[in-house]
Amino acid sequence: MKVGENIRRSLQLQLPFSPFPQEITWRCRCAHMTTWTMEGEINEGSVPLYYREVHQAISSRTDERVQIEVFHRLLNRTDLSINQQNQITDHIDHGNGFLSKVSFYKALALIALAQQGKQPSPKLLENCIQEFPKPQLGEPKDLQNLRMQPVQENPLLLSLTLTNLLGKDTIKVELIPEKKGLFLKHVEYQVTSQRFKISVYRRYSDFDIFHELLLQRYAYRMVPALPPKRVLKGVLASVSEREFIEGRRRGLGRFLNLVARHPFFSEDELVKTFLTFNGSDVQTKLRDAFKKMGDEFMTCRYATQAKEYLPADIQSRFSVSRELIRNIHNSFQKLRDRADRMAERSKENATDLLMFGKEISALGSDASPVPVLDSSKSTWGDLRNSLRGLSAEFSLLAENAAEQGRREEDDVVEKLNLFLDLLQSYRDLCERHEKGVLHEHQKALQKYSVMKRQMMSATVQPKEQVSVEQLESRIVQQENAIQTMELRNYFSLFCLHQESQLVFTYLPITSHILGAFVSSQVQGHREMGQVWNNLHSKLSGLFTGNNGLQSPPLTPK
Repeated sequence: MKVGENIRRSLQLQLPFSPFPQEITWRCRCAHMTTWTMEGEINEGSVPLYYREVHQAISSRTDERVQIEVFHRLLNRTDLSINQQNQITDHIDHGNGFLSKVSFYKALALIALAQQGKQPSPKLLENCIQEFPKPQLGEPKDLQNLRMQPVQENPLLLSLTLTNLLGKDTIKVELIPEKKGLFLKHVEYQVTSQRFKISVYRRYSDFDIFHELLLQRYAYRMVPALPPKRVLKGVLASVSEREFIEGRRRGLGRFLNLVARHPFFSEDELVKTFLTFNGSDVQTKLRDAFKKMGDEFMTCRYATQAKEYLPADIQSRFSVSRELIRNIHNSFQKLRDRADRMAERSKENATDLLMFGKEISALGSDASPVPVLDSSKSTWGDLRNSLRGLSAEFSLLAENAAEQGRREEDDVVEKLNLFLDLLQSYRDLCERHEKGVLHEHQKALQKYSVMKRQMMSATVQPKEQVSVEQLESRIVQQENAIQTMELRNYFSLFCLHQESQLVFTYLPITSHILGAFVSSQVQGHREMGQVWNNLHSKLSGLFTGNNGLQSPPLTPK
């Protein structure tokens, strides 16, 4: 302790002089200490060495704070009652789950006072006239096992939610027709990233190169497939070609959104280049970016350690996940097909309603003279004039039905297609794993086995020294190749396990899809119902014959 400083402080407070510096220090400190100011008074030099040793034993090497869980373990080592332990915890500051060093020193003092049979209270410390009492906790070195080791996150596990994924980025792909030459017509796309706040222009060939490089870099990840490329046989103005181009635009948009939201792809230089580079030759830029990085196995810090993180039953887990995801994929395909049919029916219904209205209008516009027949006192002329006014309602019904079809296609079918693209990319990944890494590994093992037999034969039958050395060199090279393939196999399983988690993270999108489906039906039926009701009211006063009799009721009674 700094005796001189303490004496000066005692003189400033005009306290009686004591020949014992330690007592002066403690009385001066306690004379003006309260529960709220105590942490400002206790410091490294004012506590016994034992306090500092206990703190050093149970605190982290990189953080002088003490976790509240560790402090509770320390309390449990004492002979104090649960009530006393709770009182001590209530008297110390442990915000955010940690005790500061000063709070911890205060807690040790309260523990010591409680062990002396006193009620643990900060007021006891205010009136202390001696050094802090020593708690009975044992040797500091024996307390080190209480320290909580820093929790190391398992890199195999992904802590993601659907909200996290959908919030990473939203990509819009718009169609920009561009004529080149007299017969060939190329299509350009405007790609807009919400994350990067930029729009770039890309052709299908740019997407093709980007997909190829992405697949080379992330062979062990779910890389979504591109929509098919087809040579334009007709002209762009034809309906079939327009439908194909629109379908391809939607497919490219789904591809980019899945890539931009992938937890590993989203931060990759390839993706950033494709979404932001505004230069004339994006394909060269993409190839240059890939050359600097290589495939993921060469750049991932966990690539050679993947085996250490894999659970012992990884193969059975993989089989279970694969089968479950296959079943989910099949079910979602059926859902998509049904939703697609409903959207098509809404569009067909719109066409039929429009044509029905046109026929009614044409019937009312017929200017042919109406003969006068005594038997019916011909009312057709008046009725014909009334029919002309009904076409507007049927046109509105057709518009509402068409809008209903667009909602079903955009909000339901498109979301289903997005998830199906993800599920299909998972199935493609599983196939690559089995036909790629595992197949190559087995071939390498077979080749190695042949070399070993040749080597054994060479040792039995004398051969030239040069050929034996060459064979030994080839065996060493093959052993290295097998070791690399084994590491790649484990890394492939590592990535597969993460991609399986990603698929299940996307599964709550089911509620989004069902919500969109129900909302579109509610809105569509409400809008159509309003028009039908208006039409019903309009018709009720139209059909009254000249003989004073109304036409049969529109709705059966």
